[in-house]
Amino acid sequence: MKAIYKKELKSYFTSMMGYVYVAFVLLMVGIYFIAYNINGGYPLIGYSLSTVTFLFLILVPLLTMRALSEEQKNKTDQLLYTSPISIFQIVLGKYLALLTVFFIPILVICTFPLIMGRYGKLDYGMSYLAIFGFFLLGAAYIAVGLFISSITESQIIAGVISFSVLLVTYLITGISSFLSNTAITSLIAFTILTILLCLGYYIMTKNIILSVGLFIIAEGILFALYIGKKTIFEGGFAKVLNTLDLASASNNMIQNGILDISSIIYYLSVIGLFLFFTVQSIQKRRWS
Repeated sequence: MKAIYKKELKSYFTSMMGYVYVAFVLLMVGIYFIAYNINGGYPLIGYSLSTVTFLFLILVPLLTMRALSEEQKNKTDQLLYTSPISIFQIVLGKYLALLTVFFIPILVICTFPLIMGRYGKLDYGMSYLAIFGFFLLGAAYIAVGLFISSITESQIIAGVISFSVLLVTYLITGISSFLSNTAITSLIAFTILTILLCLGYYIMTKNIILSVGLFIIAEGILFALYIGKKTIFEGGFAKVLNTLDLASASNNMIQNGILDISSIIYYLSVIGLFLFFTVQSIQKRRWS
C-alpha cells in the first residue's frame, strides 16, 4: 500500500495537477480570509471557509477523475490486480494520496487563526474545529469522486459525473423543499428510488433475478409500512433527501465552530461506504 501511495502522490506533483490544486484553494480561501476576517473583522475563520465550499464541486472532480479511470484506460489496472496486496489496500493507498494533496492547503490554512490572533482575541478551539469540519467535508467528497472514477475508464466522463453528483448533493436541500409532504408522494418517490437502486444493482451484477427479487421485497416492505402506519411517510422522502446533503452536515463545525459528534460519524460513514463501493466496483471488473 505504501508503494501505491507514494506512486499516486508523486504523479500529482509531476503533472502539475497537485500544484494547481493547492495554489487555487489557497488563492480562493485567502481572498475571502482577507475580505471577511482581516478587513471585515469577523472572528471566525469558518465564515470564510463556508463561503468557498462550493469550490469542492469543481476541484474534487478534477482531482479524482484520473485516480482509477486512467488505470483502466492504460490497462495498468491489470498490474495492480496481480500485485501481492489486496484491492482494499490499493483503494486505500490511492485515497490517502488524494487526501494528502487535499491536506496540504489545509496545513497552510491552519496558520490563518494565528494571524487573526495577532489582531485581537480569538477562540482558537472554534477556529480549528471549523477547519476540521472543512477537512471532513472535502474528505467525504473525495471518497465519492474516487468511487465514480472506478466505474468508467474515461477521465472526462468521471469528472462530469462527479461534478453532477456533488452538485445534486449540494442543492438537494433546496430541491427537497419543493416536494409535497403527503404520504402518497413519499411512497411514489421511494418506489422510484427503489427502481433506480435495483437498476444500478443489475448494471453492476448482471443478475436480473436477484435484482427483481430485491425490488419485490423492498416494495413489499414499503407497502406494508404505508398500510400499517401511513404517518411515517409524511415528509419522509424529503428527510431522506436532506441526509444526502453532505455540505449541511458540516454547518455546525464550519460556521459555528461547534464540536458535532453526529457530523463526524456521518462523514466517516460516508467515507467508509464509498471506499467499500469502490472496492466492490473494482472486484466486479477484476472477475468479469
